Amino acid sequence: MSGIAVFINLAGAVALLLWATRMVRTGIERAYGNVLKERLRSAVSNRFTAAIAGFFFAIALQSATAVALIVASFVAGGYVSAAIGVATLLGADVGSAFVVRILRYDLSILIPVFMLMGTIAFRASESRNWRQAGRIFFGLGLLLLSLRMIGQASDPLRSSEILPLVFNYLSRDWISAFLLSALLAWAFHSSVATILLFASLADRHLLPPSLIIPLVLGANFGAAVIGAILTKNAEAGARIVPLGNVVIRGLGTLIALALQFVFAVDPHFFAAGPGDSVVMIHLAINAAVLVFGLPFSGIVSSILEKILAGPPVEQESRNRLSALNPADLANPRQAISNATREVLTVCEKTEVMLSWIFELYEKWDPKKMQRIAALDDEIDEIHRDIKFYLARISGSELDPASAAQCQNLLGTTIKIEQAADIISQNMLTRARKKHDRNTAFSPEGWAELTAMHHEVVKNARLAFNLLVNRDVEHARQLVACKEEVRNLVRVSEEQHLQRLRNGNAASFESSSLHIDTMRDLKEINSLFASIGYPLLENEGMLRGSRLL
Repeated sequence: MSGIAVFINLAGAVALLLWATRMVRTGIERAYGNVLKERLRSAVSNRFTAAIAGFFFAIALQSATAVALIVASFVAGGYVSAAIGVATLLGADVGSAFVVRILRYDLSILIPVFMLMGTIAFRASESRNWRQAGRIFFGLGLLLLSLRMIGQASDPLRSSEILPLVFNYLSRDWISAFLLSALLAWAFHSSVATILLFASLADRHLLPPSLIIPLVLGANFGAAVIGAILTKNAEAGARIVPLGNVVIRGLGTLIALALQFVFAVDPHFFAAGPGDSVVMIHLAINAAVLVFGLPFSGIVSSILEKILAGPPVEQESRNRLSALNPADLANPRQAISNATREVLTVCEKTEVMLSWIFELYEKWDPKKMQRIAALDDEIDEIHRDIKFYLARISGSELDPASAAQCQNLLGTTIKIEQAADIISQNMLTRARKKHDRNTAFSPEGWAELTAMHHEVVKNARLAFNLLVNRDVEHARQLVACKEEVRNLVRVSEEQHLQRLRNGNAASFESSSLHIDTMRDLKEINSLFASIGYPLLENEGMLRGSRLL
């Protein structure tokens, strides 16, 4: 087989590994993301528990980078401190390394099993959770298949004449090997895929033993940089966690590389087989970084907070840059794209309001109440600007597709602004009333409301994503979920009435709050679901009327 064919096969196998890893991660995020995020947020009370939570969360998502982005949003939203966020990410790095260790076992028998289970789950039901479960199982099957393909594709490299020369040179130039490995991990956006590739090459004795430790250290440095690059344009609070990981994990890998120059540790000290030694070194490095870096997470985060400190939130709000550039009105398509960006800003602020409002139900916070009210004012202002901007676009000549897109954007903005008004005017008033009257929901009632809130938040994200991907399947799922929320409301009302019949004191005290909150959530969900109607109508998937 020619060298080009060998590298094409290897590149294809690595691409399948990256795609399968992403497929599993997105399936878990879509099906269980909200539950996992709530569990993570409740578990990060101190650095030790935060590291443990990060460990298990990374195993679930098979990605420390995904944990970095989620925890960064927690820190930016004020849910957890920056020190706790950095500690969580250090634990997630160990969890990601543990995933690599699990995948090193011979699991080839599970390839057809996972693919069969995934196909059955995906086709068995139209339920979103069943389909995401199918995605997860099928992705796991593809992931294991890709590992087998990497091994098979790299076999012919044993007879390569060029590769040994390259590796032999790098084995004498550890700094170049470190940098190339870091660049590869950054390009893959996955330390899991990078380490598994190195392990597969080492199994076939393509990597010299002296090169293993520098390559693994470089992959860990590159993996730490991924989160920092992905959040480089985020607000200061969201950048602290990934940058803190770069400081601690990156510095740890550099110190380890310096020690390797001095002591030249034999990789076989960690495991007998070369491929297993790659994985065990990776696990040992991340465990050492966690142990030695955890006590310094507070110091590092404090320093980064001072460095990244910006103007107050109010000043940032006044100086917010708008995408509604009047100079682009002469180009309708560009102007519509500008308006879409502003609508996404409204979506982001509304999602924050929706997430925070139930925290006020649970624990009253005057500052958070003021911030929700301020967000509603910001949304009203942006909504007004978008309306006027779209009206000026409509004044120019538009083709039918652009006119329809313009009208859909206007309708979407109005619906999201209405949802924000319900949160700030209705639900915020109810949360304040609950606090002032010291009212408590019954455990069963609060569980019902929380489940409903999680479903509405999940549907909100699905609705907002339609502005970007225009995915008909996502629109269909969104509208189908409207019925699910309606059923949750119906069941909750029935159970609430039953609790009243049984004389539940907490249900008596919170009855009006419970019913009104349910109806607010139902109305918000209906507004979000209606965002998918125009897309389904264009595809002929929407009835003209419910009347027969």
